[in-house]
Amino acid sequence: MASKNAVADKPAAGIYESFSERRFVSRKETVAYVLNDASYSLNINDFKDRYIYDVVKIDFNFLAAQNLIATVWDTINDTFIGVIVEKTRTRWGKFRPYLLLGEFPLTILGMWYWLIPFIFPDTPDNYVPKLITYFVLSIVTETAGTFTAIAKSGFLSTITPSPMERSRLIALANVVTHIFEDIPKQVFGIIYDLVISKKINIKLPYLFSVFGMGCALFSACLAVYFFWTSKERVAQTISRPKVKHSLKSVLNNKPMLISLISSFLSGFSIGQSRTNFYIDVIGSITWKTIVGIPAFPVKFISYSFVKPLRKRFSTKALWILEDAWTDMLWLTVFGIGSINNNFQKKHIILPMMGIEEIFEMCVYGLRRVIPAEISNESMDYCEWKNGYRSEAMTGVTASIISKLQQAVMGSINSIVMKKIGYIQGKEIGTQTDLTKWWIFALGTGIPIISSSLGIIPKFFYPLSAETRNQMYSELYERRKQKAELMTNADEDTIAEVISNEFKD
Repeated sequence: MASKNAVADKPAAGIYESFSERRFVSRKETVAYVLNDASYSLNINDFKDRYIYDVVKIDFNFLAAQNLIATVWDTINDTFIGVIVEKTRTRWGKFRPYLLLGEFPLTILGMWYWLIPFIFPDTPDNYVPKLITYFVLSIVTETAGTFTAIAKSGFLSTITPSPMERSRLIALANVVTHIFEDIPKQVFGIIYDLVISKKINIKLPYLFSVFGMGCALFSACLAVYFFWTSKERVAQTISRPKVKHSLKSVLNNKPMLISLISSFLSGFSIGQSRTNFYIDVIGSITWKTIVGIPAFPVKFISYSFVKPLRKRFSTKALWILEDAWTDMLWLTVFGIGSINNNFQKKHIILPMMGIEEIFEMCVYGLRRVIPAEISNESMDYCEWKNGYRSEAMTGVTASIISKLQQAVMGSINSIVMKKIGYIQGKEIGTQTDLTKWWIFALGTGIPIISSSLGIIPKFFYPLSAETRNQMYSELYERRKQKAELMTNADEDTIAEVISNEFKD
């Protein structure tokens, strides 16, 4: 593959290996990076469906319509916001201003989401003022969140120019995060079970609001600490890119296109959270925690497999392996669970799901590291191919496709819940047997079957180990030469560099 300013006089592998050993991120910044990663998991999002279905009580038909309307708006505002972020150049960086100034206002907006049951207590699922409030909150929060979401994605790809250090940070953050990530959900799940079984006298709206708002505020503090402590180390072009250059960089970014197509095809997944299965079929969310205990240490051990597997197999092969392995396991659970109503027999289905989780966690490290690295490699590929980076517009493209699809599938999933006979607010465990089977199927086999086409594009991922080494070696030399040129450069030299940055 040809690229601009290729370095023909130095062995690519030698430059790459030397460059890969360098450390750019300080210990303090590493700690902040890990805390930021942990902040994403400090939530009770696994229970959002229960919150909407049984506490807020939003009509399924309205949810389906709201998803579609909100997505049209998201598509419009994402494009404009992406262009704004892409053109941003400040002394604090391209992305940090949006992260530092946007995190807390966004968090405050999000907190109102957990107060809806207090604003409209004991109202039916079609109560118009409640539906309007929910809709407006969703639109405003999503719009404000677009700035920070685009900026976060771009920022994480620029904190170090070294791909190996980036992989190390991703793996380290994930290992540490796993120690804490399930604590809010597990504690909440235990209390939730005690509440619905009427063993403790706490109303569900209070339980959701305390945990939801508390997690949101604490998570925001950790994220802001990281944004304040860290910095962008991969330089952007001096001049602001035109929209046509940003669009060009998306169209000719082969790794990103493959990733987008795979995500798009996988996104046609019809399903529901397995949390619903544990609550409505098994009768207790605590069983989800118990079932996952044997697999918990395997989750950590799986990260030790990543480095030797990456040495022996290509990124493409590992990406495919993780997908196929996990799909095969859940299809097995679905098949056996559907025989003779085994999905309702605790002594059969719970050990089976525990065994599934043990084997699934064997590839968990790959699942967390490989897709993140593919995303970061795609940004570097853009710079290598075009001479400039376009994190924001690339992120917007991925976001628009994802949001459009999520809206359609979210609407479909809401309608599916109504079609299977699910009754909102009904006492736990009293849904019909047929509805219970559908809840089981929507948490195991149906999502796998309906998203199975997503594995096909992965076979066409273009970055082999040789091409990847060449890319990073040439990027290293190109960045080094540009930095030397710009040091103490006069105005004419700077003007010449700017004029050459976006030559077609």
